[in-house]
Amino acid sequence: MDTSVFAERKIDTHVHVLDPARFPYAADTHYAPAGQELGTPAQLTAVMDAHGTRHALLVGPNSGYGLDNRCLLDTIAHGGDRFKGIAVVRNDISRDELLALKAKGVVGVAWNVTFYGVEHYANARPLLDSLVALDMFVDIQVEHEQMCVFMPRLTDSGVRVLVDHCGRPTVTERVQQKGFRALLDLGRSPNAYVKLSGFVKFSNEPSPHADVRPFIDALVDSFTLDRCLWASDWPYLRAPSRVDYGVQLQVAKSLFPDAADRDRFWFGNASRLFGFA
Repeated sequence: MDTSVFAERKIDTHVHVLDPARFPYAADTHYAPAGQELGTPAQLTAVMDAHGTRHALLVGPNSGYGLDNRCLLDTIAHGGDRFKGIAVVRNDISRDELLALKAKGVVGVAWNVTFYGVEHYANARPLLDSLVALDMFVDIQVEHEQMCVFMPRLTDSGVRVLVDHCGRPTVTERVQQKGFRALLDLGRSPNAYVKLSGFVKFSNEPSPHADVRPFIDALVDSFTLDRCLWASDWPYLRAPSRVDYGVQLQVAKSLFPDAADRDRFWFGNASRLFGFA
């Protein structure tokens, strides 16, 4: 393997921390990650150090923790300036509560539509308004046609949007499918950003997931490279097949062979967006 990719500066914009020994899961959690799915702060730091990843955006996992952000906040607090966070919150969270989270390094909130469903967020416009007022993000994960419902809500609110995992399209329906076309329309907004990540969640082929390339090309064309972000999705909860951090970097290198483009994709865009040094 060409190890030069490890020397290039990187920011990982989608990782999870799961440390049930110190922060136990809720007794009624729908899914309790275990074994190789666990990702303690120490393990994450070791992975980042080994691969040249300088910073990471921690995304609160619904699995295990739900609305419990203690592990995420503790990791940020003890990570120096290395981490920022995306918290999972109630739809009716107050602006003061959001402000308190922001003071602790949280830059936005997660909407996991693939888990909670579309109707769960039907009355969440006040939350979007609070995020706009505080200059925070909504980090949304959708799949199939779900973006058709959310695209007008997001653009009308003026909120800054992060879209996880390429919008998780249905690869057999090609780029013309309605949900993906809605995502491409969202990409024309200067407030929208997309993570080119999570290929294993929607690809029908093994790495390097050649069937996702048309979707990536369309996203780069719509969002422009300056609003595309790299993410690993470590430690790969419920991954249907093996995923390796270094292999993901090699795939990204093949997508963007120009070193200057990779620096924007791997580091510059996220550094500017989240305020990393």
